[in-house]
Amino acid sequence: MSSPAFPPALHAEWIKIRTLRAQIGALAALPLATAAFSALAGLDEGGDDALFSAFFGVTLGQIAAIAFGTTAVSAEFRAGALRLSLAAVPRRGRWFAAKLTAIGLAVFAVGLVTGLAALTVAAAAAGPGEQEATPAEWARGTVGCAVYLTLMALLAAGLTTVLRSGVGTLSILVPFLLVVSFVIGDVNGNAADLLPDRAGQVVLHSRWDGLLGPWTGLAVTALWTAAAVAVGAWRVRARDA
Repeated sequence: MSSPAFPPALHAEWIKIRTLRAQIGALAALPLATAAFSALAGLDEGGDDALFSAFFGVTLGQIAAIAFGTTAVSAEFRAGALRLSLAAVPRRGRWFAAKLTAIGLAVFAVGLVTGLAALTVAAAAAGPGEQEATPAEWARGTVGCAVYLTLMALLAAGLTTVLRSGVGTLSILVPFLLVVSFVIGDVNGNAADLLPDRAGQVVLHSRWDGLLGPWTGLAVTALWTAAAVAVGAWRVRARDA
């Protein structure tokens, strides 16, 4: 039996996303959490970076994107679900590509909404004198927000494929993003700019004194994601379902 083409495989993965409550909940939480924390940041009139104040909520809202990428993959490792998926799409590389594409498209779309929501809420919460970023910076921040969240979700998906455990992935990524990255940044200075979260979030700043610029920072995050996805693809091919 020949393997189905990519579009049907992608459609099947999209159906899985729509029918699992945990994944829908994570997607819904992404703009809500981000906008809420951005609103709180907008109330602080002491900030000197209006763009990052608007997108401050991404630093915590990204946990929802990571949870989405994690649960989308970890669901395959429960109750023999992966065997059924590979029975429908025997070519493992095609199945994995469809899975990642479905995750990436969903997070990118919600990420754009998240960026616009964060801007709207932060602008309403802040005083008029705080809107110092240019229109080009607002546009860059909105698109960069969506790209960054997509990369982090795919990073989580790749790592979950490697570990075959959603709990293991979240146990690594959540403490890293909320604690370890900040500690390393305080101790090692510019070296921490190459970490996946700190590099990608440069795009959310009006000004940045580190090693990377907005798009080179996203490129570094993309390299981390590509590495996790590459190892995940190897694991998919190498291990039995």
